[in-house]
Amino acid sequence: MTMTHDQKPRGGRMPRDARRVQLLESALEVFVAQGYHAAAMDDIADRAGVSKPVLYQHFPGKLELYLALLDQSCDTIIAACKQALESTDDNKQRVTATMHVFYDYVASAQGAFRLVFESDLTNEPAVRERVDRVTRECAEAIAEVIHEDTGLPDEQSRLLAVSLVGMAQVSARFWLDTGDGIDQDDAATLVAGLAWRGIRGYPRTDEPG
Repeated sequence: MTMTHDQKPRGGRMPRDARRVQLLESALEVFVAQGYHAAAMDDIADRAGVSKPVLYQHFPGKLELYLALLDQSCDTIIAACKQALESTDDNKQRVTATMHVFYDYVASAQGAFRLVFESDLTNEPAVRERVDRVTRECAEAIAEVIHEDTGLPDEQSRLLAVSLVGMAQVSARFWLDTGDGIDQDDAATLVAGLAWRGIRGYPRTDEPG
């Protein structure tokens, strides 16, 4: 077999955890390039430089492999969102840091965001559940900050938080697809300014009325 430049060389035995990481990396490349439906386990095995039986030793099927990648991608964006919120007590900076998280995520060269936000398998309940988890858990973290600072009821805080997450996600994807000559940092800062001008209208509970 002639190996293409995208394929990994077939090697000897590798520790199980390291092999799993390698397989996930190769699967990500294939799924991002082809989408779930067009991707084949043969393609992923070839990209990883392993036999198909080796791939099936780690993942019993294509869906399980895709879900493992989704879990990894969702964990990444949720953790980054929470870290941004915890990075400062200044709410304006929090809004900016969180917005930059989403722009950094969609701009990543790996393109993992396409599995989360642009999956061609959203009719699969297990996939939909993971995609919804990103919005839910990021919004929950933001809602907690809004509730603590404004005293708004949980339901209102959560709705505002979901709105901020939606603004970040949709605008970042639009920016990536259109470009429009706007630098990534400038784009994230611009939209963060819009979000801050809205959310700051709800006064902190320690501010006079």
